[in-house]
Amino acid sequence: MEDIFKIYDNKIGISFQWKDVQSKLTQVIFRDTGFHLSVEEIELFIEKIMDAKMQKTCFKCEAGEYCKSILLQTPSNKVSMAVSLVELGQIEDLLKGTLFQLRMNNYLNDICKN
Repeated sequence: MEDIFKIYDNKIGISFQWKDVQSKLTQVIFRDTGFHLSVEEIELFIEKIMDAKMQKTCFKCEAGEYCKSILLQTPSNKVSMAVSLVELGQIEDLLKGTLFQLRMNNYLNDICKN
């Protein structure tokens, strides 16, 4: 953990930036998948989550809110994920928490420069 700067984490994943890499991309990992995302791509991913929330779920599924019946598009046109309603909420929290923290860090860095 010494090589990373942790931005945000929750039950489903973590977001961080590598300390030794000069990049504005943020590593977001949840389930078994990792994404290198810009702030704009994180915002787009959040929009895709809002779209996914509009999808109909199974009515009589025994798995209920844990049924992986929601197709979540990602910022990459070539990658979609099957997620449950519970996972969708956790991914949303991870991305929104990451975005909030990135913006807060940028704001504080700008204030400290003055």
